[in-house]
Amino acid sequence: MYKHSTAPIMAASSILRRSVFRTALAAPSTTVRLRNIPAATRFFSNTSAFMSPSPSSASPQATIATGSLPSTIRHPRVLVTGSLGQLGSGLVKELRSMYGNENVVASDIRNAPEDFKANGPFVFADVMDYAQLEGIVVDYKIDWIVHYSALLSAVAEKNPALALSVNMTGFQNVLELAKVHGLRLYSPSTIGAFGPSTPKIDTPDVTIMRPNTIYGITKLHNELLGEYYREKYNVDFRSARYPGILSADTPPGGGTTDYAVDIFHHAVRHGHYDCFLKKDTRLPMMYLSDCIKGTVDHLVHPEMLPQAVYNIAAVSFTPEELASEIRKYLPHFTISYPDPAHPDFRQAIADSWPASLDDSMARRDFGWKEEFGMEKMVKLMLDKIQAQVDAEKRIAMTNGSTAAAMSA
Repeated sequence: MYKHSTAPIMAASSILRRSVFRTALAAPSTTVRLRNIPAATRFFSNTSAFMSPSPSSASPQATIATGSLPSTIRHPRVLVTGSLGQLGSGLVKELRSMYGNENVVASDIRNAPEDFKANGPFVFADVMDYAQLEGIVVDYKIDWIVHYSALLSAVAEKNPALALSVNMTGFQNVLELAKVHGLRLYSPSTIGAFGPSTPKIDTPDVTIMRPNTIYGITKLHNELLGEYYREKYNVDFRSARYPGILSADTPPGGGTTDYAVDIFHHAVRHGHYDCFLKKDTRLPMMYLSDCIKGTVDHLVHPEMLPQAVYNIAAVSFTPEELASEIRKYLPHFTISYPDPAHPDFRQAIADSWPASLDDSMARRDFGWKEEFGMEKMVKLMLDKIQAQVDAEKRIAMTNGSTAAAMSA
């Protein structure tokens, strides 16, 4: 078991940590000046991966030594794999707001839209190509990797061989890079890493874990391998088990919990949703901005935490409970469920997962706390999707008027 450093360098709160970075970005310099920052917010320790490894006082990037402070400190340079997905794109935006666009390198195996590439460096990266990844790490002087490249649960079950390659080989590549180059590595896990024999209510961080899906097996493999590298090679590996993530900004990505995103689109656009899960299937969920906030707070914590992997969650609900909340705003919304005699294959996946998580360790160790409960989440999702629909109608009307004018 990893033991705490004895250095008492801790952040007063995650909110203070994040505000320090955003304040620093207002200055033209790319460094954070600490002279006037209150002691409670000086959270950089001599274990921080993005500081100079040499504590020489002559260097402007000198690390913080006990009882002394450097005049400046360099922002970390972060590589985000899988950056075009729901989580990756949101995290890239957040990290760039904190550290500057040039210090956050987005990557994916497909080309990015022009507006995405205009906001900061973007590179093509196949996570199964170690040499290519290492070239990016060296060329961009990367300090931290956030590894989001993975096939999600439902997609992985349809293509197990590809899931094994992407989810395991890709992770092993970034983990080895973290070891060789002294990088901090954040790679999220999932509630899918648990299994049918796991206690389903208030599932703790450490418990029985025997997943029966390819997705869960690969993620549990990654958890264990990351912990091994942490213990054996002192790699700063960090991970959080994400629940279902809700966002109106990107389409569902092939996960079993994606019903909780798809339902909003159907409710607003069609007034009806055919749910692929049973009405009483309870699963833990979280709004995207909470997930990004929790990830950032976990990622930037200055020291290695007591454990490598944490549960984080916000609320738990069933499809029927979600539908009832939607009806408060759309009274005529209807929902249907599968024939019990012919369940969708995703039902078995959902049945193997926890109904709720105990995330008290994350709340204690790095200050995790959600902002969005179910009511606030539902209202925001409906408002955002309605705004999207209204914008689409305006564009269609404009295009229609233009076409009519041209034909006349």
